Amino acid sequence: MKKRYIGFLFLLLLLCPCFTVHTASAASPVAKWGRLQVKGTQIVSDKGKKVQLKGVSTHGIAWFPQYVNKSSFASMKRMGANTIRLAFYSDPAAGYDAGLYKKVEEGIQAATGLGMYVVLDWHILSDGNPKIYEKNAGKFFTYFSRKYGKQKNILYEICNEPNGNVTWAKDIKPYARRIIKKIRKYDKKNIIIAGSSTWSQDVDQTAKSPLKGKNIAYSLHFYAATHKDDLRQKLKTAYKAGLPILVTEFSICDASGNGAIDKSSGKKWIKLLKKYKIGFIAWSLCNKQESASLIKASCSKTGNFKKSDLSKTGKWILAQMK
Repeated sequence: MKKRYIGFLFLLLLLCPCFTVHTASAASPVAKWGRLQVKGTQIVSDKGKKVQLKGVSTHGIAWFPQYVNKSSFASMKRMGANTIRLAFYSDPAAGYDAGLYKKVEEGIQAATGLGMYVVLDWHILSDGNPKIYEKNAGKFFTYFSRKYGKQKNILYEICNEPNGNVTWAKDIKPYARRIIKKIRKYDKKNIIIAGSSTWSQDVDQTAKSPLKGKNIAYSLHFYAATHKDDLRQKLKTAYKAGLPILVTEFSICDASGNGAIDKSSGKKWIKLLKKYKIGFIAWSLCNKQESASLIKASCSKTGNFKKSDLSKTGKWILAQMK
């Protein structure tokens, strides 16, 4: 009787696809951690456990839309990533196009199907001041918070890299307050990430006058061959002042996204981030002929990547996510 019972259970497991799906889902980052929160300096799970997000960012989706797909993201997940950042450029001269909302949605759906977190990145760069295209930013975040705000895996990065003659007090903080208000109209809980001046490096200044509200974090960006002890000290200062930080963009080359790779500085950064349990997201998931690209320039695949398809940067960075 016992043998028959065991045999019946074995047959049931083979024939019941729902069991397999449930098991895979239960192993996903979102199934494990649920809706993320900010507590003190930390990003934590729905049960209060510290979480370190580790992920990859797309390049501008106007330029490399072919990598926004489930197979591509699944490859990154297999290699250790739990987060995808979708880079949507804010400047029309750099690729802004409201018609690309559909591609952002494809990215959200692909990552969601894999149980990964998704950062919606309003990618300010050449425009410098977030106020310049604030109207479009408001439309972008209103649309996506209204449509996807009930999902547990969404994070909003409201200004990638403010730069130029821009300050936290005069420009970024007032902008952030207004955009946060628009998001919170539809999404009361998911994490919102604000940038800082000097390409999201001045977190030490932001820490002196942070935004009010729940579940707000702050981005810091670094390129290891350019940004070294000085910027690491800024991170330490901000963290010790109580600022919750997420590195939403980094690489191990120089700040141009190209040039020499500095693994030594990269190791120091990763060691520091792991010490403080600060998450990190690498730029960028494409095969562009530059040092920051995670995929080899010679690789024409747009998904189902293997380690041999990765660039030197890609191999090093994905190894840090294990």
